[in-house]
Amino acid sequence: MALPPVAVLTGVGSCLPERVVRNTDEPFARLDTSDEWIRSRTGIESRRWVEEGTSTGDLAVRAGAAALRSAAAESVDLVVVCTTTPDHHSPATAPWVAARLGLGPVPAFDLAAACSGFTYALAAGRAWITAGMARTVLLIGAETLSTITDPDDRGTAVVFADGAGAVVLRAGEADEPGAVLATRLGSDGTQVDLAVIAAGGSRRPVPERPDERGERCLRMRGPQMFSHAVRRMTEVSRGLLEGVGWPAGDVEAFIGHQANQRILDKVAELVGVPAAACLGNIRTVGNTSSASIPLVMDEAVRDKAVPAGARTLLTAFGGGAVWGAAALTWPDIPPTI
Repeated sequence: MALPPVAVLTGVGSCLPERVVRNTDEPFARLDTSDEWIRSRTGIESRRWVEEGTSTGDLAVRAGAAALRSAAAESVDLVVVCTTTPDHHSPATAPWVAARLGLGPVPAFDLAAACSGFTYALAAGRAWITAGMARTVLLIGAETLSTITDPDDRGTAVVFADGAGAVVLRAGEADEPGAVLATRLGSDGTQVDLAVIAAGGSRRPVPERPDERGERCLRMRGPQMFSHAVRRMTEVSRGLLEGVGWPAGDVEAFIGHQANQRILDKVAELVGVPAAACLGNIRTVGNTSSASIPLVMDEAVRDKAVPAGARTLLTAFGGGAVWGAAALTWPDIPPTI
């Protein structure tokens, strides 16, 4: 009996807005903060924000096109856009992205799993391929978090950023570079208020008073988010490594969701991942939620930072609360300009 196909990562792409916002720039001048304060607590020195008129879908199209070129893929069987900032409440952003990419009437849907969106999308794309429902899948994490951030809220304004990252999966074999060997996901809805936009959904469709308009912006309980993120990312990573039989010390590439450098350092320490294996870009890109992991992957491919076949661990935690991890071998993708 033939073994089911394995999802193999075969293309990467990204898109970052041109506007660079540094810790010392005007948007943060009115806040009770400083460059040193932001860097010491988050590891962020600058981030990218979109200009007015640029949407999440615009970034997703550019990142998706780059990933398709990287994979030399002319067609796909499924498009998934994971995002917290869709172009509209309805319809979903993914069908419009697929149409702009010229992919025809393929299945396309949005996936909302906050900062864990990419790990959830990777699990979904892998499942479609393993089940024989698709041969090639385009996964895009795209965010314009600056559009839902209160510029007067120090806890979020200095952290969140915009960008898009994408990967292409195709059906292949487990011994190929880029093979996605396992995924593991989890959630805890009792922690819904760790990071939440209180108004704008069906529970509170319209703020009742003008002074409540800020409740359409993302609010985050920073200290609690920190502790939950460390705990869950550590647990899911340890469980996944045990499942695939990889000692933590043998992990050659580790990419955590780029939320906070202190979180990333602590998770790597607790899991036992070598410091040399840790990859990231939070210093110059900030927290791009579901886009962060594929953004780092694309950068690492361009920099030739990881050899093909290297044991790779991805992990993320986000509001919901939701978390996930994936084990794969590093893809054999030639860098593109």
